Amino acid sequence: MIRRRPRLASRLMIAQAVVVGVGAGTLLVSAALVAPRLFHEHLASAGVDSTGVRMHAEEAFASAFGISVVVGTVMSLLAALATSWLLVRRISRPVEDLAHSAQEVAAGHFDVDVPDAIFSRELQQLSASFTDMARRLAETESTRTQLVADLAHELRTPLATLEAYIDALEDDVMPRDAAAWATMRTQVARLRRLAGDLRESAAAAEHALGLVLEPVDGRDVAAAAVNAALPRYAAKQVLLRYAGCAEPCPVRADGMRLQQVLANLLDNALRHTPTGGRVTVTARRDAVAFLVTVADTGEGIPPSQLSSVFDRFHRVDPSRVSVDGSGSGLGLTIAKAIVADHGGTITARSDGAGLGSSFMVRLPLLT
Repeated sequence: MIRRRPRLASRLMIAQAVVVGVGAGTLLVSAALVAPRLFHEHLASAGVDSTGVRMHAEEAFASAFGISVVVGTVMSLLAALATSWLLVRRISRPVEDLAHSAQEVAAGHFDVDVPDAIFSRELQQLSASFTDMARRLAETESTRTQLVADLAHELRTPLATLEAYIDALEDDVMPRDAAAWATMRTQVARLRRLAGDLRESAAAAEHALGLVLEPVDGRDVAAAAVNAALPRYAAKQVLLRYAGCAEPCPVRADGMRLQQVLANLLDNALRHTPTGGRVTVTARRDAVAFLVTVADTGEGIPPSQLSSVFDRFHRVDPSRVSVDGSGSGLGLTIAKAIVADHGGTITARSDGAGLGSSFMVRLPLLT
């Protein structure tokens, strides 16, 4: 059986009452010890020699003093307790509200309304921090739910393909030839890439990629990424052009991770550019930044989706799912996180569906 604890307000009132009581008791004892002796000395110094007069005066003083002290103590106690109750309520109410909100959050209700505690700066800061925490938890839960749903959707196609091929091979309705094994290996590769990209995406979201930042020339990174992509572009017969910057473009970056960003952008451009199309990579600099643009003549992006192309598993055309294992739907998400960890930005631009698209990476120049 769980013991029910007293409320915070009750404990504070009891503590305050004890403090006031101890203070009042100390006052009474001190006054009873000091006041009569002082009064007796004052009578002696005033030259009052009559024993009867002294006795009568001291009795009158003791009576008046006792009544005054008792009445004053009672009134002080009442006033102190009333004031304490008001202060305790102002202190305890925001704490109780926060406790109630914490219970709601613990129960999974993240849309709690935490009143602004204006009694003190510390309570106000605590209230604001709790509200921000609840908001972040709500966003995390929403992201987690969406991630699980998206992941289930992404896994469905390769798993269904593998299951169909295994059943067909077992029932001898499909020949055990190189094409069948190649298709199955492609789907396994797709699952492997999805698992790897999920790990990368999670690490990027937590800023745990372990970047090794050092001075590099952005032109060299861009040229290396383009050279690495040339065979893939040649295989699909898509023209890949590179226009480099004549001036040095020093940036503080992790060269391998920066190449990964550009590789993801180039893979994305290749996936959405048909045979015979063109992709152009331009590297340049302005007064404060190094800029790399990857522009294609492919499918383009509707204006309504430009702000969401970096979301996990986002697809411009949801009905178009890659079947070759080349796209996990996480490449742009990872690229944005890596660029953000470099202190830069990445933006998407398109004039609309069928009009191509461009992605620009902007990194601060090393000064």
